[in-house]
Amino acid sequence: MFKEFKEFAMKGNVMDLAVGVIIGAAFGKIVTSLINDVIMPLVGLPLGKVDFSNLFLNLSGGAYPTLAEARKAGAATLNYGLFINTLIDFLIIALVIFLMVKWVNKLRKPAPAGSAAPTTKECPYCFTMIPIKAVRCPACTSQLNS
Repeated sequence: MFKEFKEFAMKGNVMDLAVGVIIGAAFGKIVTSLINDVIMPLVGLPLGKVDFSNLFLNLSGGAYPTLAEARKAGAATLNYGLFINTLIDFLIIALVIFLMVKWVNKLRKPAPAGSAAPTTKECPYCFTMIPIKAVRCPACTSQLNS
């Protein structure tokens, strides 16, 4: 069983998938940082210096000036600001993946329009492969029908 697992794990597709998942996770962290640390502060600036990560509705009835204080007190909150950050994060990652797939598909060579016409056929007497236009088999010298 270990041998079978090793063969499965060493196949090219599995290794490619593992590399893709690792790179994807790292890319996700970069995009999340870009959203939280660069884009959202720039978006919040013209809206009155709004910190989207601190936008929440308090569902417990107490008064908490920040989300961190509400969490520390164990209050139930609806964190719509964090949801907005995550939504923008997803949209940017989806856009980048779309653009990358489009770019990779453009780099691929187009598939042939149709299958190429065969250039050989099988001799019905000796089963040797011979040119399509042959009228006599070079291996068994049989006369071939058109």
